[in-house]
Parts: sequence; C-alpha cells; structure tokens
Amino acid sequence: MITIRLATDEDLPAILEIYNHVIIHTTAVFQYTIHTPEMRKEWFETKKEQGFPVFVALEGTVIAGFSTIGWFRAWQAYKYSVENSVYVDSKFRGRGIGKKLLEPLIDAAKTLNMHTIVAGIEAANIESIKLHEKFGFREVAHFKEVGFKFGRWLDLKFLQLVLVTPTDPKDG
Repeated sequence: MITIRLATDEDLPAILEIYNHVIIHTTAVFQYTIHTPEMRKEWFETKKEQGFPVFVALEGTVIAGFSTIGWFRAWQAYKYSVENSVYVDSKFRGRGIGKKLLEPLIDAAKTLNMHTIVAGIEAANIESIKLHEKFGFREVAHFKEVGFKFGRWLDLKFLQLVLVTPTDPKDG
C-alpha cells in the first residue's frame, strides 16, 4: 500500500538517492553531476522558505518517490505560475505512484492561489506525458534539441495545466 505525506529532513537521504539515480541513468533531468547531501538540504530548506511542499510516497517505510512544485520563473509577473517535479524510484515505477504524487501537487498549487502549473518533460518520456495529460495538462511547446545527454540531443516538451485560481490576482 502506498501512502503520501509531506517530506521531513529524515527523508532527504532517500530523496537524494532517487534524484541522483535519475541524473545518472535517465534523461528526466538535464544534469550530469550528482547532488550532494548539502545540496539536497539547501534545496529542501529553500522549498520550505518559499512555502512549497515536498511530498514523499511510501511503500511501508520505504520512500518510493517524491514530488514538489517551485517557481516556474523567478521574475515577479510569474508569481502565479509554478513548475512541478515528480520522481519515482526505478524499483517502484509502473505502480501508479506518479499519479499519487501529482494529485497533492495540484491541490497545493490551488491552495497557494496559483494559476498555472508547467511540466517540463523530455519529449521521449511518454509515460510522464501521459500521466500529466490524465490530469488535464496539455502540450503548449516542443523545443527541439535543447539538451544533450548520453551522446544524443534531447527535445523538451512543456505541458501546462491552467487552474481556476487565483481568486484575486494582484500586480506588485
């Protein structure tokens, strides 16, 4: 049975292990260098300071994946836009965990009065694209050959979910 809860400091080693595996073995992250425990701690502290949740999926006591949202762009007028991240441990893929990790992100974005969620997905990652489409995300951009990893060029798709919020948007 999979349960979802907010991440704690104690979860960071497992989150780091999942993220570094993704860096080393997949094109889901356009990075080459693995992260250190200090980097992951700083990332987690920044999420908390900015008010963005990090969720973990547990199978029993084992962390099977994690998800979060964060600013889509750092510029002021993007303040109602976030980008999501969902990562599932390779040993647990294909069990619906990504779905269970995406649901609370959408709820959190609504609670935070966000208007849109963007997902940047490597174009060949059909499973992630289909997952997001099940939640109403639609492709809005396809960037050709913007990444290079594992000796080949990678395309990036942007999918977007427009929410009914914010209820009272303000400039400034």
